[in-house]
Amino acid sequence: MSKPQGMSMAAFLKNINGVGDDGTPTHAGLLFFSKHPQRRFFHNAQLRVVRFKGTSVIHPVIDRIDCFETLWENVNTAEEFIRKNIRLLSFRTSRSFQRDDKFEYPLNALREAIINALIHRDYQETADVRVFIFDNRVEVINPGTFPEGVSPDEPTHKPVNPTLSQFMFDVGFIERYGAGIRMMQRLCREWGNKAPRYVFHPLETKIIFDSPIQETTFIEIDDISEQLNERQRNAFFYVQRHGQIATKEYVELNNVSRRVAYEELKNMTDKGLLHVIGKGRGTKYVQKVSD
Repeated sequence: MSKPQGMSMAAFLKNINGVGDDGTPTHAGLLFFSKHPQRRFFHNAQLRVVRFKGTSVIHPVIDRIDCFETLWENVNTAEEFIRKNIRLLSFRTSRSFQRDDKFEYPLNALREAIINALIHRDYQETADVRVFIFDNRVEVINPGTFPEGVSPDEPTHKPVNPTLSQFMFDVGFIERYGAGIRMMQRLCREWGNKAPRYVFHPLETKIIFDSPIQETTFIEIDDISEQLNERQRNAFFYVQRHGQIATKEYVELNNVSRRVAYEELKNMTDKGLLHVIGKGRGTKYVQKVSD
């Protein structure tokens, strides 16, 4: 979004609906261009991002941030916070000796969910947009509902705040109108994650991104990581994604001998993290489930 050469700022803001005919800033103009708009004009309507230790809001808060800047700045701040508070998973495959690192969730999908929540909410409502990061999921909560006739199954373009949507499109935060829901679904599938799911309430809409890492009983992922070497961690996350691992797959994943693979898988079994099924060449290792 750039001002045409020779056009005054007042004329530019009026042209893009940042101010009204009388020069008074519009809600969209305040949210996109003013300093600390939530503190000055839209009280209790900030973006709040929280990382919990566990799977419920009753668990301790590890980290949090409240965002009060312009909408586009809030999106960038939230993304940086999320990067620091979700897992970076490491894998090695038979195709390369290099380690393949990827985040637990596709960041572009989370970013799209946050953008949607910010531009499709009712700013007359004094409620926050919240992003809750748990051990097993990320929730993006919008204090509002889908417009009439719009649903995740029929994501037609019907913006609650058309000017905000246009601003986000103009600065490149939205690629194509009406494509956000489909894009999030596609990004999650391509990442190897489940498609996001929705929970509806009369006062809010929640979109949930499930982690590809299944919950373990009595053992936190961080605690597991401390017990294992890097190769074993790779294998554990492989089991989380694929349900099982064989000695041959361990060899290919970590570029080690069969003897090392057997010993390290046995070590994980002895620690109660994996369970052996089958015999001989059909032996598989699956995640141990506590009784």
